[in-house]
Amino acid sequence: METRVWHYDGRSGERRMPVLVPSADERRFTLQGDGADPGPYAFADLEPHGTSHHERAFGLKGRPGWRITFLEFPPSEIAVQLPKPARYGAWIDRFGLWRSAGVLAILAVLVVAFTLKLPPLLARLVPQSVEQRMGRLIVGNLGTYACASPQGDAALKALGARLRQDGDVTIRVVHAPMINAVAFPGGQVVLFDGLIQNAKSPDEVAGVLAHELGHVAHRDGMEALIRQYGLQLLLGGFDGNVSGYGNALLNARYSRKAEAGADGYAIGRLQAANISPLPTAALFARLAEQDAQPGNAAVMMTYLSSHPLSTSREQAFRASAKPGAAYKPALSPEQWQALRAMCGDNPATAP
Repeated sequence: METRVWHYDGRSGERRMPVLVPSADERRFTLQGDGADPGPYAFADLEPHGTSHHERAFGLKGRPGWRITFLEFPPSEIAVQLPKPARYGAWIDRFGLWRSAGVLAILAVLVVAFTLKLPPLLARLVPQSVEQRMGRLIVGNLGTYACASPQGDAALKALGARLRQDGDVTIRVVHAPMINAVAFPGGQVVLFDGLIQNAKSPDEVAGVLAHELGHVAHRDGMEALIRQYGLQLLLGGFDGNVSGYGNALLNARYSRKAEAGADGYAIGRLQAANISPLPTAALFARLAEQDAQPGNAAVMMTYLSSHPLSTSREQAFRASAKPGAAYKPALSPEQWQALRAMCGDNPATAP
């Protein structure tokens, strides 16, 4: 009996849809098609990962992030081989409900206290490898909307190089009309095409991108998730709520201190790249003006929703401009055109 499943391999963050095929002895199975690692895998190595009326998900022992999800209840020949969900949870069943509840209560008090008072410290205690895997999984959900073209990719790479993009940072453009940019955990930066189409010059995009690189350097995205999810994020893992964490960061409002820190980082990168900060200040002013105009609620999400502006922020960029400096554009006209054309025709995002 064959059945299709959603599959993440825990490495690329890409969602695949192979066919699950049981072996002749029905103790093992392979994943065939759609570029999946075929295996074979043992049914006994599967671990229940979550259930609902619509799907059943399983992880794989020793493979963090690996997951298969049945979109419908699996056929009986396969269902009998699948491990049953634990009554309370693996370690709770082992130690007993009431003893575990007492330990959890103590841990909850401690973690909540730390989460409320020391989110920046907790964010920096999360291993980089864990944060990077989280970022890849979150961005993997946006994979079908990612834009790519040889010229556009080259232009994006050139812009990152001008801003001294770190080697462990990945920058993507996503086909969506929202005027926004987001720094996900683990050095995953997403620029939405709506922002690129709304920008008047590559210098404006460079300023926004440099700001997001500042959030990456300061690990602000991880801090924002810890502030919102706290105990669940630290103790419950994150594989089962990837979409929720991504949406939380799309709607996150960073603290004034975090925004100022990212702005300072951006100004430093613009100065080092010899890119004028004045276009970024002009972009901030224009977005604030557009946000105040009736009818703009049709834009799904604006930069202001997650990066609230203030006069002081705009003034900081204006004040950082050096009088008489011979600034160079962030991209050549050809590179700028290639970046704007990465997502193809998209009338919803036309300026």
